[in-house]
Amino acid sequence: MSNFEQFHFDFYQSNYTIDDQEEGCNSYESNENLFGSTKSQTGEQPPAGAFAPSDMLLSSKSYTGQILQPTSSPDTLSHLGYADGFDEEPPLLEELGINFEHIWQKTLTVLNPMKPADGSIMNETDLTGPIIFCLALGATLLLAGKVHFGYVYGMSAIGCLVMHALLNLMSDLGVSHGCVASVLGYCLLPMVILSSSAVVFSLQGIPGILFALFIIGWCSLSASKIFTSALAMEGQQLLIAYPCALLYGLFALLTVF
Repeated sequence: MSNFEQFHFDFYQSNYTIDDQEEGCNSYESNENLFGSTKSQTGEQPPAGAFAPSDMLLSSKSYTGQILQPTSSPDTLSHLGYADGFDEEPPLLEELGINFEHIWQKTLTVLNPMKPADGSIMNETDLTGPIIFCLALGATLLLAGKVHFGYVYGMSAIGCLVMHALLNLMSDLGVSHGCVASVLGYCLLPMVILSSSAVVFSLQGIPGILFALFIIGWCSLSASKIFTSALAMEGQQLLIAYPCALLYGLFALLTVF
């Protein structure tokens, strides 16, 4: 038992005393007091990255505005002009080039081949109507049991390229691809009427073929009238109507057969 007490005393024996702890605390307090007195005498401010109390910030820079009413400056007033600029912006459809009035005028011009065409309107690159009429032609063919969307888009693209080359060779005025595609697309409207009638009855008889020839002449006459008025090609309407009739004849073959 004496051996265990001797081991216990030797294990917990240490040279650290309470007097040393009190001395260390007194030295730390003296250093802190010395640092505080030095800082108060010199009057230095804390560095920029250090934390500064709110009282010190308010004393250095006072706020003259009110709650929820900040002070105005010339810089902020100059930026307020941008808010009024949004009211002067044109409508979104006008920026996209979609004009419903011109679309309606072009549609009426196609539906009435005897009506004179306005060259300034027809010379615009408007593809809204042509896309709608191409989709309508494909949809009506689909109702008749014919899935020909690829043929419609393919023949339209090839026909626009061929007509663009022919018109540039025949006219002194240059014509753009968009103008050719717009005119040929709008003149596809009578072909939509033919494909819609194919849903109701068959066009593979003599009445159906005669009706298809009438629609081909209608489309080619409207397209040639618009091209002659837009490109100032007076006296060349029949020359332009022939390639247009070949192009619309392909669409008629898709519709009839």
